[in-house]
Amino acid sequence: MPAMAPKPEHLARLVHVVRGERVLLDAELAALYGVTTKALNQAVKRNADRFPEDFMFRLGALEWSGLKSQFVTSNPARGATRPRFVTPSGRGGTRQLPYAFTEQGVAMLSSVLRSRRAVEVNIAIMRTFVQLRRLMDSNRDLARKIEAMEQRYDEQFAVVFDAIKQLITDDRKRKAQPKHSIGFTP
Repeated sequence: MPAMAPKPEHLARLVHVVRGERVLLDAELAALYGVTTKALNQAVKRNADRFPEDFMFRLGALEWSGLKSQFVTSNPARGATRPRFVTPSGRGGTRQLPYAFTEQGVAMLSSVLRSRRAVEVNIAIMRTFVQLRRLMDSNRDLARKIEAMEQRYDEQFAVVFDAIKQLITDDRKRKAQPKHSIGFTP
């Protein structure tokens, strides 16, 4: 039985933000497509003219170490779907920094990897990017609405804030006045 295409809600955790772009890493894409990272990168190299810098780029050492710190480093359980990442200077695994594929780069992969699985995975990934974009847009709209409300209510509550400040000032003046003694004074 062929593997089912992943669902967008499961793919969203694989999307990282690097250089202000939402990207997927080569090893994660290879695992999704059911190929080795080496095979994926070789297919990309054979079609290098289809992958300009805004479609795909190699991570820098600092970018990679920042992302790597987000991954669990313990040995994955058998059958785990998350790929194992190894530092470029580490032993075993890849000795190269990973490639990051932007949304356009992932779309271009469907023309390079021509399997049925690649098409299904690409559709799921594109849906994930669309959902993330909608979520970001709705968050921007919400932020704008909150800011407008703050400005409107700040103006309305200016009177209240002024009254509170006046009460505080009056209280300080009252505390600064000398106190009257209680009881008999000679």
